[in-house]
Amino acid sequence: MQVTMTVNDQEVSAEIEGRTLLVHFLRDNLGMTGTHWGCDTSNCGTCVVWMDGEPVKSCTVLAAMAGGHEVRTVEGLETEDGLDPVQQGFMQCHGLQCGFCTPGMMMTARALLDRTPDPSEQEIREAISGQICRCTGYSTIVRSIRWAATHPDGVQPEAVGATEPAGSSA
Repeated sequence: MQVTMTVNDQEVSAEIEGRTLLVHFLRDNLGMTGTHWGCDTSNCGTCVVWMDGEPVKSCTVLAAMAGGHEVRTVEGLETEDGLDPVQQGFMQCHGLQCGFCTPGMMMTARALLDRTPDPSEQEIREAISGQICRCTGYSTIVRSIRWAATHPDGVQPEAVGATEPAGSSA
């Protein structure tokens, strides 16, 4: 069957099997490997993307169901102006370890901040509760999202990690 959708502001079309999951369509048909595929049971949340502005677990959505809709992946967070503040926050506050859950966490975090620009720690923890991170213990992820909330315009890329060690000279 033929499916057409808009992914990260670009219209895409492909011939697919009717049983193709959105996560596989994004990864296999479009080469967008930022969306990770984890559990296949909707428990881990690594596959979160947006469909029409709402976070969805792409392992539970058939690609055919996304036909005619707007899909945004983690690749779509970065703009011509640079990284999204959420992406910057994960770098600044070490919100990732292995990075496997990171794309889904970032997509969920951006959706939260779009709805609630200054969320509490509890609101952040509730928002990401449908996702599993096996590495960080969540505290650095929560700090990363709080950083993004307090830096809605982000920082210039050259400012990220730009502090010099004591005693070094330029």
